[in-house]
Amino acid sequence: MAFGRITQKDWYKILGAEPSDSLTELKRKYQKLILLYHPDKQSADVSAGEVEERVQRFIEIDQAWKILGNEETKKEYDLQQREDNLTKEWPLHAQIYLEDMAWNEGEQCYTLLCRCGGNYTVSKTETKEVSLVCCDTCSLVIEILQ
Repeated sequence: MAFGRITQKDWYKILGAEPSDSLTELKRKYQKLILLYHPDKQSADVSAGEVEERVQRFIEIDQAWKILGNEETKKEYDLQQREDNLTKEWPLHAQIYLEDMAWNEGEQCYTLLCRCGGNYTVSKTETKEVSLVCCDTCSLVIEILQ
């Protein structure tokens, strides 16, 4: 199930969970929160503004579970989080358009010479999956733009 970037929210934080939590633990936290914020479980003396906030919280909890409760979407989300964290930890050296990289017919990959003398290398199939590439010699990172 491929879909666009889903990292606009921290779904683990919404569930009060950690990426290392098991599926059983994630489900337990989801069920506890969903009961707490379910619209049918709200008392009558709550203001309209607070009701709306709780409904939004309920929707976020449900969205978090839809992503983290499914192995495939959880894996994709975790990979996106990791990529985002790498971007934060390692400043980008440059943003390069794919067409500015050299195509290596023999190895079936795109390459770009790094300032250290190493290479940035990405296969044609990887260009659809990754946007950050590390130099094979130093720690510089480039972002590949499509």
